[in-house]
Amino acid sequence: MAYVVTERCIKCKYTDCVDVCPVDCFREGPNMLVIDPDECIDCTLCVPECPVEAIFAEDDVPNEQQGFIAKNAELAKKWKPIIERKPAPADADHWAKILEKKSLLEE
Repeated sequence: MAYVVTERCIKCKYTDCVDVCPVDCFREGPNMLVIDPDECIDCTLCVPECPVEAIFAEDDVPNEQQGFIAKNAELAKKWKPIIERKPAPADADHWAKILEKKSLLEE
């Protein structure tokens, strides 16, 4: 079982989670991060680090976010690894309050 980044990350892209990942399983896209399920070792360290609570164990992904399980796997193959923390986008705090963002995902 891997961990999954869900919709809450879109346009926030805080990278606190990247700092604590012992295996560098995060991948960076234009406006969100995903977790490579083949690299994730289920350590749970990233979960409490996410300020928008976007990361879930695969078995705990909310029903309305289930599509992000496949989306993480798909995009992890296309996007490059991110191995160190970066500043969040300037408007990340604004986007952190918005829940409906699936249509804003840039692949």
